[in-house]
Amino acid sequence: MRNFDLTPLFRSTVGFDRLGDLLDTALRGEEQAVSYPPYNIEKLGEDDYAITMAVAGFGEADIEITSHDNLLVVTGRAQADAADKQRVFLHKGIGTRAFERKFSLADHVKVTEATLANGLLSVKLVREVPEAHKPRTIAINGVAPKKVIEGKKAA
Repeated sequence: MRNFDLTPLFRSTVGFDRLGDLLDTALRGEEQAVSYPPYNIEKLGEDDYAITMAVAGFGEADIEITSHDNLLVVTGRAQADAADKQRVFLHKGIGTRAFERKFSLADHVKVTEATLANGLLSVKLVREVPEAHKPRTIAINGVAPKKVIEGKKAA
């Protein structure tokens, strides 16, 4: 596997620390990739997204969802009760091992709701860009431009 030195990138940029960390994480390699539980990420609309995770065997009390800054963390810990300890399995194919999934969120992406149905956890996300961060036209010498060209907002 190739190793990439991102030091020149860090030296020539200001305020892009999170972007550098994302690149560094992505280039670490597949050997550290976690595959449990499986998940889908969907784009539902212009600013609406959904993450759906297969969490069979977990109940609402077993799953914790935390959103802090630009990180969404989904943690699952199945709690075995006395009835489960007395059961004898001939084959146990439904994995209920503990997990932690982390998703990096773009700026201004917020979690709006989470639902658990039929063994699928669905987390809805929406991007809400504040007015102060939307593109605006700047007047030169106090004179408003005659022609305003509106740009399409970035996806």
